[in-house]
Amino acid sequence: MSVIMELFKVIILGIVEGITEWLPISSTGHMLLIDELIQLNQSEEFKNMFFVVIQLGAIIAVVTNFWNKMWPFEKDQSGKNNLSMPIVANWIKVVVACIPAAIVGFLLDDWIDAHMHTPLVIAITLILYGVLFIVIENRNKGKKARVKRMEALSIKDAIIIGLFQTLALIPGTSRSGATIIGARVFGVSRKIATEFSFFLSVPIMFGASLLKLVKYGFHYSAFQALILVFGMVVAYFVSVYVIKFLMGYIKKHDFKAFGYYRIALGIVVIIFFGIKSIVS
Repeated sequence: MSVIMELFKVIILGIVEGITEWLPISSTGHMLLIDELIQLNQSEEFKNMFFVVIQLGAIIAVVTNFWNKMWPFEKDQSGKNNLSMPIVANWIKVVVACIPAAIVGFLLDDWIDAHMHTPLVIAITLILYGVLFIVIENRNKGKKARVKRMEALSIKDAIIIGLFQTLALIPGTSRSGATIIGARVFGVSRKIATEFSFFLSVPIMFGASLLKLVKYGFHYSAFQALILVFGMVVAYFVSVYVIKFLMGYIKKHDFKAFGYYRIALGIVVIIFFGIKSIVS
C-alpha cells in the first residue's frame, strides 16, 4: 500500500512539474507547497535531487515538440544530410545565452540551496516577478515587437536574455519567467520570447539535472530509480500538452494572467507557512 501511495505522490508531482515548468509561474514555488501537503517518504537529499532530475522528462517534451526547429541537419534533394545554418545560428545564440547561468549556477549552487530555498524568498520572487509581468505587458501594449523571428534575434539579445536567466537561480523566480521577461523588456515578441525560452531550457535543465545526479551519487535504491523514471515519464506527457497550450495561448493573450496568478500564489505561500510557523 505504501508503494502505491508513493507512486501516486510521484504522479501528482510529475503533473505539477509538467505544468509549472513551462508556464512562467515557478515550478519551485508549486513543488514547495505540494511537498508540504503530500511529502514523499524519502530523504531530503533524494527529494532535492528528484525535484531537479524530474525535469528531464519536461526537456524531452521540448525536443519532441520542436524537433524540426532544433535538429540542425536537413536533407537535400539527393537525400544527403546538410547543416541548416539558420538552426546552427540559433543554437549558437542558445549556447551564448546559457553561459552566464552555467557559470553562476556552478559557483553558487550549494549556497543557493542552503540559503535561498525558503518560503519567504520564494513568496517574494513570486510576487515581484508577477508585478513585473503586469508592468511590462502594460508598457508593451500597442507597441510593435522589434524581434518577430528567431533569426532576427541577435547575439546581444541572447546575452541579455542569458543574464536575465541567471535570476532564475533564485527559487520562485521561474526560469521561463525570467527569460521571457528579459526578452519582452527588449522588444522580443511573445512567441519568440517563449520559443527561445524553450530552446534555452534544454542545455540548462539537462546540465542542472546532471549536476544534481553527480552530487547526489548513484547510490539510490531500485525503488528510488523507479520513482525518478516514473516522475520523468509523467512530466513528459503533461509537458507535451502544456507546451502546445502555451504556444496557442500567447497568440491571442498576453502574460498578465500569469502575473496575477504569481501574486496570488506568493500570498498563499506567505499565509500557509506563516500559519505553519505559528502552529509549530
